[in-house]
Amino acid sequence: INVCSWKRVPAPKAPTDPTPVSAGPLEEVSGEGDVYSIIDIAYNPDVLQRGEENPEKMEHLIHLTLKFVEERYNLILSYLYTIESFKLKGSLEMMQQRLNGRQMPTPHLSLNRKKELTLAQLLHTMEAENYSNAPVLLKEESVTQSTMHLIEEINSTEMSEKLSTPGYEMITVKDANKKPIKIELKIELPKVSSVSECDLQISKDDIIIEVPEKYKLQLDLPELVDEETTTAVFNKGKRVLFITVPVAK
Repeated sequence: INVCSWKRVPAPKAPTDPTPVSAGPLEEVSGEGDVYSIIDIAYNPDVLQRGEENPEKMEHLIHLTLKFVEERYNLILSYLYTIESFKLKGSLEMMQQRLNGRQMPTPHLSLNRKKELTLAQLLHTMEAENYSNAPVLLKEESVTQSTMHLIEEINSTEMSEKLSTPGYEMITVKDANKKPIKIELKIELPKVSSVSECDLQISKDDIIIEVPEKYKLQLDLPELVDEETTTAVFNKGKRVLFITVPVAK
């Protein structure tokens, strides 16, 4: 289970509210002579940050994640888990594709409530399986609210509802022999005040620029590029992002 942070997943509005989660599909992957099943689970960065600051909250979040995975994919998991030393199983690019692949074609907001767990169900399960050391971190008075949802799956439509495509201009710069040497991209981002808001992903043949809750632009590049030497400059006055990508040799 890859647990990651993603700004497009909203944070809970209040401590007693459900924790929004976005999940990728369950996939069987083979690599390096190993075959394994992989699931990607994304939370808002604030949720994981609180877990890193408080071990009990992290323990609680992991138990919720395992129970969610069991319900969501109809599995039975061991709760004797380990946290691996490496940050990611598989590639980052594949994880992004799996999480983005859940986007629905309908533009309207539709809440996806799949087999959510109530607090009473979770407590009953913990007692039945003798998880006396698993903390329940909701306020004591909340325990009587047996219909409270602790974790709630959302879909990509909810996360991308307000995203718009920014204006852009792309040109291929060539040398004297008309051989392409670099690609220059100019993107207008009037709602952006700092380059730190932008999430830039570049592969050899495409580029994705995302600004959470504001913009998304995905472009196929006309030439194969050297993504490692990309440069980006943001003009605060004009609110324009300039990206230069050398063509691969």
